Amino acid sequence: METTEEKGAAAMSERTAELAIETSQLVKTFGDNRAVDGIDLAVPTGAVYGVLGPNGAGKTTTVRMLATLLRPDGGQARVFGHDVLREPNAVRSRVSLTGQYASVDEDLTGAENLVLLARLLGHRKPAARDRAAALLAAFGLEEAADRQVKNYSGGMRRRLDIAASILNTPDLLFLDEPTTGLDPRSRSQVWDIVRAVVAHGTTVLLTTQYMEEADRLAGRIAVIDHGKVIAEGTPGELKSSVGAGAVHVRLREAWQREQARQVLARTLDAQVQLDADPVALTARIMDGGTRDRAAAQASRALAELDEAGITVDDFSLGQPSLDEVFLALTGHPAEQADDSEQDGERESVEAAK
Repeated sequence: METTEEKGAAAMSERTAELAIETSQLVKTFGDNRAVDGIDLAVPTGAVYGVLGPNGAGKTTTVRMLATLLRPDGGQARVFGHDVLREPNAVRSRVSLTGQYASVDEDLTGAENLVLLARLLGHRKPAARDRAAALLAAFGLEEAADRQVKNYSGGMRRRLDIAASILNTPDLLFLDEPTTGLDPRSRSQVWDIVRAVVAHGTTVLLTTQYMEEADRLAGRIAVIDHGKVIAEGTPGELKSSVGAGAVHVRLREAWQREQARQVLARTLDAQVQLDADPVALTARIMDGGTRDRAAAQASRALAELDEAGITVDDFSLGQPSLDEVFLALTGHPAEQADDSEQDGERESVEAAK
């Protein structure tokens, strides 16, 4: 007779038939710090799934458990139907991981790095050279192939690192904050690479603290904070959950901002956020839940500002951003993180070394 746990595992196995990843109440603790606190994920195959949250939220710890580099302390996790605890080799055969920091050898050239890794993966020397050459060309590193990696830019190192991750095309690629520290041009290049990888059939689990990155790449997003999933859905669904629209105002004079805040709060019946720009404000329109109603309210607000003698240089109505979603859900910007959570994630990295 099946136990309750066995029945639960069987049911979970059936549900994972079309999922790349499924977790149920996944937990990881480091001493008194509960870095991952009951995370549930259902990641479909063949797309980019974003895990969005600030530093220390539990993103890296979750990825390392799913990649079999850390042992969960509770819950269940399956990758393509394989349990990460009972079938780690089956999981490893189908996944690849690119962490936050480049794992290539800086004293070797780009070509030498890829050939070495290809040989370790079982390719014969001619095939290893061909595969390395093809990836260097595809990732725009052909001219730097014979240059030592320590002379690469940050963006070039990151591209080489991702190339190393797909020497053998994985079914699932974990990208753990792949663009941290990169300039906008290099970040855009990495985004193009991610799209190309998915176009060839690989599922990507992307962790990031950059709202724009999640918005640009992910078909679905799980927002996590303090080790918990606090929201999940498509970017559009998440934005709609915090309002029908976002009013962005830029004033001529900074000294009028407090008065403008009061006018917008009264007219829109909404909380008004003072942006980092000293002449900018943002308000979310909640009432009515439709774009037409939001547009009417925004028009009224602009008229009220003009009547109050407040000069507006720029006024726009748009869908709430993911930054505003995160602020609404957590009460703090994504850039902020709890120090104890960061310690937990640092411990997870050390434990996996």
